[in-house]
Amino acid sequence: MTIRAVLWDIDDTIFDYATADTRGMRDHLAAEGLLASYGTAEAALDRWRELTTLHWRRFETEGGDFREQRRDRVRDFLGRPELTAGEADGWFDRYVRHYEAAWSLFPDTVPVLDLLARDYRHAVLSNSSIHNQERKLRLLGIRDRFEAVLCAAELGVAKPAPEAFHAACTALGLPPHQVAYVGDQPDIDARGAVEAGLMGIWLDRAGTGGRPELSRITDLHQLPALLGGPTRFGARSTFG
Repeated sequence: MTIRAVLWDIDDTIFDYATADTRGMRDHLAAEGLLASYGTAEAALDRWRELTTLHWRRFETEGGDFREQRRDRVRDFLGRPELTAGEADGWFDRYVRHYEAAWSLFPDTVPVLDLLARDYRHAVLSNSSIHNQERKLRLLGIRDRFEAVLCAAELGVAKPAPEAFHAACTALGLPPHQVAYVGDQPDIDARGAVEAGLMGIWLDRAGTGGRPELSRITDLHQLPALLGGPTRFGARSTFG
């Protein structure tokens, strides 16, 4: 199998979302005077992450309006279901300013994109929105590395649905078996890609391990060898 293009997830794959989210929310809650109401910063952050996961999963499975799921997340977090759309958006926008101040790429992102630039085409497939991810990639200085950025909010379908992966392959003009997908979620990203006919690669930065049926790496520096090696699609990687 010859891989000609790499599709990338963004958050917690090339962009350190977890760190930015933690720092941004802690600073935002302090500025809003809300930390004391949760007891500790950790308790507040745990609740925010719980609601983020809940509402994202609902959005991924049920669809709907991207901004409305975000408003519902804010209403649930504050315990104020009566908040208007404008009030919820304002609260979230103030959080975003703190969150963006903490943005950074993982240290291995740019070096590996540089290594792969000559031999592979690149695009993004994200379970977010174009508005969010295009801006993020531009501010981080890497938007020009990718031919296309496709997001669930605009596609109307989210990973792990095969249609999401196939839409990205169509944008590249390549059949799925010539495209690899790299992401931090074993099921949504790697397994979803494999089931759609791509080469799915799980970026397990935490070294969780397990899932021997998936191709797994723990650092992006391992990716060039995996892409260029004799890995059959769906096979276990040597980084395992």
